Amino acid sequence: MAALTGGDRGALGRLIALYGPGLTAYARQALRNPADAEDVAQEVFLRVWRQAERYDPARAAVSTWIWRIAINLCIDRNRRLGVRRFLGLEAAPETQDESPDAEAALDGRQRLGLAQAAIADLPERQREAILLRATGGMATAEIAATMGIGPGAVEQLLVRARANLRRALEGSGVP
Repeated sequence: MAALTGGDRGALGRLIALYGPGLTAYARQALRNPADAEDVAQEVFLRVWRQAERYDPARAAVSTWIWRIAINLCIDRNRRLGVRRFLGLEAAPETQDESPDAEAALDGRQRLGLAQAAIADLPERQREAILLRATGGMATAEIAATMGIGPGAVEQLLVRARANLRRALEGSGVP
């Protein structure tokens, strides 16, 4: 971060390489439009570049600071656009391909759509925690720091989120 504050674009490139893929995957799940996810990921790193001098290592790890920016941008975008659900069922293909591979692919898309809809129905804090774990690959302590809560609270959110997802998916017939 010191190099970034000094204007080192290479430092920004290293942060993008390290956090960009995870942030983009998170944003794809948290937002309805994949193009919005790319925009959010770019905006995260623009803010990191512009606000590098605001980073305080005594308050949070670099990863926590960057992830908090991403989460806030996703929340803001969803509020601004009036989005209450970030993903719906994906449309089935229009062609009638009878091959076993096509049937398996369609089945997989339907299961994915049901899972995404179930995640979208989770309470906001549970959804944030489960997405940070699943798409961000974050440990409990990192999620806790990012969300501003204790590790025990994160574990409780994850337990509740998983239970809610199991209930929702059992009712839909998804194995």
